[in-house]
Amino acid sequence: MISIHGDALSRIDQVDPRFQNLVEANHRLAQKDVTLWGAEAAVEAAVRLNWIDLPEQSRSLLPELDALSAKFRHCTRVILCGMGGSSLGPEVIAATYRGNIFVLDSTDPNYIAHALQGDFEKTVVVVSSKSGGTIETASQRALFESHLISLGLNPQEHMVIVTDPNSPLDIDARSRGFIVINADPNVGGRFSALSAFGLVPAALAGIDVSVLLDSAQEAHDQLVKDQSPAISVAYLLAYFADQYLTFNDSQSKMPGLSDWIEQLVAESTGKNYVGRLPVVIEETGAPAGGQAMHIAFAGKSDLVIEGDLGSQFIFWEWTTALLGVALSVDPFNQPNVTEAKNQTSTLLNEWLGALPQLTPSQREGAVGIFAPAQTVAEAITLAIDAVATDGYIAVMAYLDRTDDSEIAQLRRVLAEKSGRPITFGWGPRFLHSTGQFHKGGQQNGVFIQITADSTGDIEVPGKEFSFQTLIMAQALGDARALESRGFTVVRLHLYEREVGVAEILAAARSIT
Repeated sequence: MISIHGDALSRIDQVDPRFQNLVEANHRLAQKDVTLWGAEAAVEAAVRLNWIDLPEQSRSLLPELDALSAKFRHCTRVILCGMGGSSLGPEVIAATYRGNIFVLDSTDPNYIAHALQGDFEKTVVVVSSKSGGTIETASQRALFESHLISLGLNPQEHMVIVTDPNSPLDIDARSRGFIVINADPNVGGRFSALSAFGLVPAALAGIDVSVLLDSAQEAHDQLVKDQSPAISVAYLLAYFADQYLTFNDSQSKMPGLSDWIEQLVAESTGKNYVGRLPVVIEETGAPAGGQAMHIAFAGKSDLVIEGDLGSQFIFWEWTTALLGVALSVDPFNQPNVTEAKNQTSTLLNEWLGALPQLTPSQREGAVGIFAPAQTVAEAITLAIDAVATDGYIAVMAYLDRTDDSEIAQLRRVLAEKSGRPITFGWGPRFLHSTGQFHKGGQQNGVFIQITADSTGDIEVPGKEFSFQTLIMAQALGDARALESRGFTVVRLHLYEREVGVAEILAAARSIT
């Protein structure tokens, strides 16, 4: 069950026609009315609304998941290769229920190196992709097949594929004897936490996923009613919040829930130059920048949404669908995500598989500066000065989120220095999340990219490019897509990661 409280609730006016419109929309959503978001969106909605039924329908997976868990009972580690909705849901499930899942949602060689360590006789690798065509996941799949063979192990005995039925990945994997679990094809990636994409890795990690489905079903039964809390929250987010929402899960027992909601809300609403941009803050009271509605899952905040994880999944999916109605956007498409993908492919073709020498305009210490600035502090100041009074800065770190985690402190520092909302995303995973908002939402972002050399590159089996080349193509491809829209993009490149991270943080803190 979901309960909501906080000072923001005092702004709800149930006789407001806009509120009543959402009451009607809630009823139609429960009936899976594909016309809710307009005629143009109806075609997409017709094949994207089965997430509504997942709390009940996913129970049919339980026998298959039990058998899968039994087969891999000897495995003490799960590696999940997936991006966006295929990884963020399982990651918060694992963190909440303490399952051992290493989420590989990066093409950074340093981060990938962590996954290649350990005892692979006791490891199961899950490859999750609706089609299998996602370049990150396809490259990771090839890498682990090759790695398992090099260890004298049979990939078919150590890999599980989760994909849509009859997808290219489904057909190929089955033809080669891999274990395949099919997900409901009428569920979009970011709405898939309660589908096979979320449940298979969790079950393999020893988590009782029926608990998630039980709580989600209770919340579902609450949400279909005219007194649904999703109506109230969608009303507040649409009409009483501005562009920015802060999310903080530090006092909850669900670490990572804010990151999952960030993708869901940003990618679903950031279109037609409107949307809501979640700003994930580290703890209560952390600087957010600007005027934003503060949302938490425990303690005190403008709006507090209480409920366990299964309830939160279905609640935020439901709320996001209603928010799409209020903002007049299609919550199920992602029209601008392909821009960065296309630019990545263009660069890989231009480079003929080999990363060219990229010369910065200036170098300070271990940091190369790709911006019209003499020092790192000047480059960061350039970004701060470029932010409009209603704008935000997005920090995009194409780094190892384990060993380079200190760079995340930059969000807090920049919020204090600029007074503007600052988002922080690990590249390239944010391309499947806030990347849609950057291009399709309000056109007031300024972007700081942080790239780096790797300590040891890793080849992509069967391709002419390496992972270092791939991640640089993804970073520079996204920069091209952003710059083509007239956005300010500042890139800082680390030639030595630990030293460079320290130098960037010191430079940011020195700004007055």
